[in-house]
Amino acid sequence: MTSAAEQFASNMTLSSFAKAEELKKRLLFTVVALVVYRLGTFVPLPGIDPAAFSQGFQSQQNGILGTLNIFAGGAVERMAIFALNIMPYISASIIMQLMSAVIPSLEAIKKEGEQGRRQINQYTRYLTVFLATMQGYFIAVSLMGSQGVVTNPGPFFLLTSVITLVGGVMFLLWLGEQITARGVGNGISLIIFAGIVAELPRAIAGLLDQGRTGAGIGGGAILVIGFLALALIAFVVFMERSQRRIIVQYPRRQVGQRMTQGEKSHLPLKLNPSGVIPPIFASSLLLLPATAIGAIGDNSPDWLQTVGFLFAPGRPLYISLYAFLIIGFTFIYTSVVFNVEDVADNLKKYGGFIQGYRPGARTAEYLDFVVTRLTVIGALYLTAVCIFPELLKAGSGQSIPVYIGGTSLLIVVSVTLDTVSQIQGHLVAQQYESLIKKSKLRGGGRR
Repeated sequence: MTSAAEQFASNMTLSSFAKAEELKKRLLFTVVALVVYRLGTFVPLPGIDPAAFSQGFQSQQNGILGTLNIFAGGAVERMAIFALNIMPYISASIIMQLMSAVIPSLEAIKKEGEQGRRQINQYTRYLTVFLATMQGYFIAVSLMGSQGVVTNPGPFFLLTSVITLVGGVMFLLWLGEQITARGVGNGISLIIFAGIVAELPRAIAGLLDQGRTGAGIGGGAILVIGFLALALIAFVVFMERSQRRIIVQYPRRQVGQRMTQGEKSHLPLKLNPSGVIPPIFASSLLLLPATAIGAIGDNSPDWLQTVGFLFAPGRPLYISLYAFLIIGFTFIYTSVVFNVEDVADNLKKYGGFIQGYRPGARTAEYLDFVVTRLTVIGALYLTAVCIFPELLKAGSGQSIPVYIGGTSLLIVVSVTLDTVSQIQGHLVAQQYESLIKKSKLRGGGRR
């Protein structure tokens, strides 16, 4: 069953896109903003030797640094001013959303509408600055502990590095907000998307070069990886677009002197309402041991080095804990973003009901029953997509580039689908505006 908007959107052609001047301006602004972001990933941190750092990075590109480099768009490899990317803000947003669900004062602020949302966003920015400062400090200390990377190590380098890295995070946060307001789609997601997509061609070229030279991966393995990647993309698209539609009935109402017919609508429930947040947050937690080891350097205690070894990507403990965290965060985040009691109260307020269930508590119980089972499927789906490449690398022993992985592929496909939906929404709005203008002109002519 397709909605009127979907049927209307399916009739749109390239000529309708050519007439959408507002959409073309938004697309141009988005492209320019992403170009600015990409230029910033090539500006090195002041006071370091990029060549010396690059040599050390090459030996760890398939490990922890390579994983961080995925989300930074190659900025970690060049130790650029955008090396932290937007990840501190994402971590702060997730933490604030979880805290809003368990702390009554934050929950009360969240329910104050637009004013409460702005207050929560301000707290999120403060937390972003704190997290970025801590991560920037660890990076600066780690750089000073590396031989020959920092030209003049000392307190001044530590201070300037932290300020530069934190400033890069806040600039990207501002840039993402501008893309959201003046561009197309969610600016934060598009920044991560642009970083991953920009580095994918080089990763694929490196993989093909390994097959050509016979170093590491053979030609047959490359064909298998390509087939599995295409199958994984098709699977992600299918799951991300899957919905469970619950029929909502609205009773007949009297408007003026006439009685309106009862209407039917549907409540769409996504199979994966949490999106890509659980894998990203799970990855961030698993990176903490390696981050601590990098900050302490060679003086780190034996027990911390043992923990870092056990939690290294590809290890059985890393894979098991990664799967457990993805499943756990999927349930937690879904309960935060989709409150069944609020949805049931809103349906009751506007007179809607689900056939066979009384409005209020019974409707909330039914929605909780459905959402819980959808979340089970969504959690298993996210776990399978993110763990499968790790199992493939661990089982085959091949050095598959980290860019061709489950989390990065999931982000690329999800953001692409969301951006296409945003563009389609702008085209639908433009079509409705043109129809309204035509009807006004015809009405004026009759007068």
